[in-house]
Amino acid sequence: MMGGDFAPLEIIKGIEQYLQQGNAHLVLIGDEEKINAALSETSLPENSYTLVHASQVIDMHEHPTKALKEKTKSSIAVGFHLLASSKTDAFISAGNTGAMLVGSLYALKPIEGVLRPTISTIMPKENGKTGLLLDVGLNSDCKPEQLNQFAIMGSVYAQNILGIENPRVALINIGEEEGKGNLLAQATYPVLKENKHINFIGNVEGRDLFLDKADVMVCDGFTGNIILKLAESFFEITQRKEIHHEYLDRFNFEIYGGTPVLGVAKPVIIGHGISKGKAFKNMILLAEKMIEKNVMQKLQTELEN
Repeated sequence: MMGGDFAPLEIIKGIEQYLQQGNAHLVLIGDEEKINAALSETSLPENSYTLVHASQVIDMHEHPTKALKEKTKSSIAVGFHLLASSKTDAFISAGNTGAMLVGSLYALKPIEGVLRPTISTIMPKENGKTGLLLDVGLNSDCKPEQLNQFAIMGSVYAQNILGIENPRVALINIGEEEGKGNLLAQATYPVLKENKHINFIGNVEGRDLFLDKADVMVCDGFTGNIILKLAESFFEITQRKEIHHEYLDRFNFEIYGGTPVLGVAKPVIIGHGISKGKAFKNMILLAEKMIEKNVMQKLQTELEN
């Protein structure tokens, strides 16, 4: 409840919006006094939530690993403790991204067989459909085997959360032909080509990302983060210049809420620091859907196969 630039007020607005369509029991973690003061301005049903006091906050500028070790009573540390001890089923925060990633990697067990967890982002297609890009920043340097697992995890996520029956998987590259690209791309292509558990269609270029060429697009986190930040900047420019179009509006991150950490044992959703009510509502809905669809177990089954 203490994460993000507009906490806890915007989080409470998101909870109000969520409760109009969802019925999960919410565990609110943070400074009890501040949360109660904010709740006093609302009419949230008391049986819809449980308040858990956390006296410390990890600020955005703090070193993630150091802060998690030293601030054991922070809302993020308490949240991961509750999740790891099965007292909650999912964890959501728009707080310190590094602390959320470190907590995901060390407080939770990775799914058996996962080399490295990954984070993804939604890619709005020109024709109205939706794609998935991963990794977008968790793994700057990758090996072919890791990209292969990202393809599998992305496919399972696209099937269960985005509703794409047989997602087309592509490798982001500087050309469509096999053999193009840097050493990583050249080594990854044959691995993806031999993987019978994905629908690999080959390479896609930067100009294809927002077209309906592929559903799951795989790259290292360095490349993916640049693409993500570039797309975010385009949306910010359209907002500043008051350029409105139904396609450009789909680049608003609040529509999608946050990004899940794929490859850890339980759902962890990381939100943008500037998230407002709509984003928090959609983060809760995403976590709820991941639980209902049993996405983590399906990821593990697919990786074992």
